[in-house]
Amino acid sequence: MIRVAIADDQELVRGGLRMILESEPDITVVGEAGHGAEAVRLVAGERPDVLLLDVQMPGQDGLAAAREIVASGSATRVLMLTTFDLDGYVYEALRAGAAGFLLKDMPGEDILHAVRQAARGADALLAPAVTRRLIERFAANPPRQQEPPPALRELTTREIDVLRLVARGMSNAEIAAQLVIGQTTVKTHVARILTKLQLRDRVQAAICAHEHGLT
Repeated sequence: MIRVAIADDQELVRGGLRMILESEPDITVVGEAGHGAEAVRLVAGERPDVLLLDVQMPGQDGLAAAREIVASGSATRVLMLTTFDLDGYVYEALRAGAAGFLLKDMPGEDILHAVRQAARGADALLAPAVTRRLIERFAANPPRQQEPPPALRELTTREIDVLRLVARGMSNAEIAAQLVIGQTTVKTHVARILTKLQLRDRVQAAICAHEHGLT
């Protein structure tokens, strides 16, 4: 059973998400929060597998809450709830370690898919076209390039190729087709990239690639 918590200051949004989630036999909602500080306490107490966390809330906002939850070492996977006009905030949340983001008006089936993927620790949260659009916007206005970490120089040529495609939002299947290699090989390359760069997931890998000019 996948245990999910919802944090949003709008009761109607929380109710709608709860209805979508609890319509599935493998998902249960273990609690709701109306602001960031309450979300942090909820995660500490219930230890859900996934937290759906709104970016804008009164008091402590979702971005600050996400940072606090990730920094605490919690195993809860944080999925930000947002709209496209909040891309900058979402980028900061992803950089801090959030697992991905959802739009509030996404189809229910997409929300369910993202929750299941996050609960499994999977990295398909970069695959949906909606996330690709975020990456494209970020790529069009990248931050000032930082000094590449020494570990980046340890990547092989093939691993760099894979990292660039990850940064473009491609799935393992799409990367395999692009490089004419097997999906298992792609998965191995991604795992090695994350290990060498000491990154949590491919979301952070994509951000790293953008920050260091690999795209």
